[in-house]
Amino acid sequence: MDIDNLAREVTRQLEFYSNFVQEEVEAVAKEVSTDVAKRLKQTSPERTGKYATGWKVKKSKGSYTVHNATAPQLTHLLENGHMNRDGSRTAPVVHIKPVELDGNREFEEKLIRRIEQ
Repeated sequence: MDIDNLAREVTRQLEFYSNFVQEEVEAVAKEVSTDVAKRLKQTSPERTGKYATGWKVKKSKGSYTVHNATAPQLTHLLENGHMNRDGSRTAPVVHIKPVELDGNREFEEKLIRRIEQ
């Protein structure tokens, strides 16, 4: 085996592994983002129910985004609290950050498990 054949084989194997990892990343991202949206539907505050049911997963350019389709303006206000007309502040209802942190940890763990198999 000469050096050119060895270089071609190494390049071919690296491309195969790169494609494998890309596919696994996309599969795990889709799975975890769907789980995160489900958990947000359960943990979101409910007044009328529209906000809690509005969590959706959107795919764009190989990445997945979890967003609230029905009331996107409320996510920041509820998560961080806001100023009222009379000058008082509303208490924050932290419901996104814990689910986000769990989703990030779950993504890492699942991806490592699937790649190491």
